[in-house]
Amino acid sequence: MSAAEHPELNHPEEMIRVDFDDRVMTITLTRPNALNALCKKLIMQLNSALDQAENDTRIGAIVITGSGKAFAAGADISEMKNLTFAEVAEKDFIKPWERLSQCQKPVIAAVNGYALGGGCEMAMMCDIIYASEAAQFSQPEITIGTMPGAGGTQRLTALIGKTKAMELCLTGRMISAQEAEAIGLVTRIFAAHDLMKEAMATAHKIAKFSAPVVRMIKESINNVAEASLVAGIRTERRLFQSTFALEDRKEGMMAFLEKRPAAFKNR
Repeated sequence: MSAAEHPELNHPEEMIRVDFDDRVMTITLTRPNALNALCKKLIMQLNSALDQAENDTRIGAIVITGSGKAFAAGADISEMKNLTFAEVAEKDFIKPWERLSQCQKPVIAAVNGYALGGGCEMAMMCDIIYASEAAQFSQPEITIGTMPGAGGTQRLTALIGKTKAMELCLTGRMISAQEAEAIGLVTRIFAAHDLMKEAMATAHKIAKFSAPVVRMIKESINNVAEASLVAGIRTERRLFQSTFALEDRKEGMMAFLEKRPAAFKNR
């Protein structure tokens, strides 16, 4: 199978690139000048590719990676900075991000660089996280006056435990791939030039097995990992939306875009 068989997936204005290698679909985020920030258009295109993969019986596994020096450096702050609490609560603009976590086919995140905020949350929605030696992870939302809103507080706690998740979410500290592997966030680490080769090898191995059995195994593991996740995500989403009623959230995002320290006033 080749990309030529699915011309609708790749266009000049696309923010992702879709490639096919036998039974594996590779999705590459292609906004390198914005460190692959997750804007609305990119998420829509990603979801379209996931829909295509799920509807195509020839696809047995998916690999997601980023172009340039980032996997994904979080949500696009320029899209969020002027939103109000009413707007984010009514439209639930971050809900489309959940599509990745609901994909029935196995997804491997090949984290080649920065996985920050929404990028880290996206990686955690995948089933396996491979990282290059230079990869870095963080949930820095607190530094811009908000909090993780796409499952960050919930999945991170499930993966690495309460106290470590608390430290990372309350400080915004960035951690190396080596630390991420040590605390259970990352599955395995590879040299940068081996990352995609290893991710593809695992994807091809999985794709050769019985598709129904692969789907059942994924569902069974997720049943344990996400037994209380639905309620937790609901609480996190409500609290995240509430930050948009704060002056500090607007100040934090403006300071980020203006590349200056934020002057929080606790209101």
